[in-house]
Amino acid sequence: MTALPWLRVDGSRIVDETGAPVVLTGVGLGGWMNMENFITGHPGPEQLVRAALRDTMGRESYEAFFDEFLHGFFGPDDAAHLASLGVNSVRIPVNYRHFEDDDRPSEIQESGFAHLDRVIDVLADHGIWSIIDLHALPGCQNQHWHSDNPTHVAAFWQHRHFQDRAVALWEAIADRYRDRPEVAGYNPVNEPADPSNERIGPFYQRLERAVRAVDARHVLFLDGNRYATDFSAFTEPLPNSIYTTHDYALPGIAAEATCYPGTTRGEHFDRDVLEKTFLRRTEFMRRTGTPIWIGEFGPLYPHGEPEPWRLQVLADQLEIYQEHGASWSLWTYKDIGLQGLVHARQDSPYLTRIADVLAAKRRLGVDSWGGTDAGVRDVLDPVDAVFDREFPDFQPYPWGKRKFTDVLVRHILLAEPLVGRFAERFTGITSAEARELARCFRHDQCAERTPLTSLLRHHLRGAG
Repeated sequence: MTALPWLRVDGSRIVDETGAPVVLTGVGLGGWMNMENFITGHPGPEQLVRAALRDTMGRESYEAFFDEFLHGFFGPDDAAHLASLGVNSVRIPVNYRHFEDDDRPSEIQESGFAHLDRVIDVLADHGIWSIIDLHALPGCQNQHWHSDNPTHVAAFWQHRHFQDRAVALWEAIADRYRDRPEVAGYNPVNEPADPSNERIGPFYQRLERAVRAVDARHVLFLDGNRYATDFSAFTEPLPNSIYTTHDYALPGIAAEATCYPGTTRGEHFDRDVLEKTFLRRTEFMRRTGTPIWIGEFGPLYPHGEPEPWRLQVLADQLEIYQEHGASWSLWTYKDIGLQGLVHARQDSPYLTRIADVLAAKRRLGVDSWGGTDAGVRDVLDPVDAVFDREFPDFQPYPWGKRKFTDVLVRHILLAEPLVGRFAERFTGITSAEARELARCFRHDQCAERTPLTSLLRHHLRGAG
């Protein structure tokens, strides 16, 4: 294992044990220990898909599939590939369900740590720090699928019970890794969305006290409220902590975007606009003199090979971060083709098996990330008209009534029945067949998005 030094916060910088500054440049390992629909192809949240697959596959094949998936999604070849690009850190999103069961809350499960330990070790072998990111918390910390939320309610902020469980889990994580410098730090809550904006500050203070009682050394990476964009709940920064924002550029992620520089949703975007957005989102960090870490960012590539203008969005963001000394973690490393540096091949047995479900997902717009409502406007237009007529001032948290309708109609109402259709595609498969399908996510079975990886390699090892 490559010896990696401890990291800590020193004013506005991240430094190692010698005091030398370190800029974290990395990727997120989305879709592995926290599955997401656009990453691995299923509709809806992970918990619904897993329950449906248990029914259609049978327990033996179900366990074989996920054993192969969890072991094969990231391994030494993946770490070597990232190291070849010049990446020095990986943000590892995890779902609390790997570490405790809702039927036995706060009873920590060793099996989740076994998977996490393996990948942390593999990354360290290649000189890469890990950042542990709790992406899905008990009760769901935000209103969307990526917190494994089957509803539109972030109940985590409403029930002390869920907060107690999250604190207990972080105490266990901190105890596990307190002597491991190859873990750069802990990202305790991904994209929190506390509608009151009053609970998140006290919760972070409580969490920091609990973690520090166990582990005084590791850096805390604390996301802002409203999906890591709003820092108004915070006053003084907590010690040895980095406040993190997510910096998705609209022309890179909007379905209707066609060019950059250019106009998206009636607004002109160019490099200056991206920089102004970055400066606005990082105002708290710059004002308090703390380091900047962009926990997520990156364009989508809905047409397969990236259009040059989408790569230019990314190139401009990377240059902006470099000029301002910001650390960053690109979303995401591996998927089925929308955003990853590498992706499962389109002719793989797995994608071939679920091809009709993927077509239905696109047609119905059930995925929030990368989906479009074009195929269901005949459903949404009358609903929008009723809301405009009856509730003109209705602007629900976090993104207003249009996004509210999207969540309820596209991402829940239409997604839930599609979960069953997805699971049916795996009915009666043997354990061997299940492993073969999961094996499609292994590095040697995936395709590299070369224009994207070339850009990163040039930035990190060339001009960077």
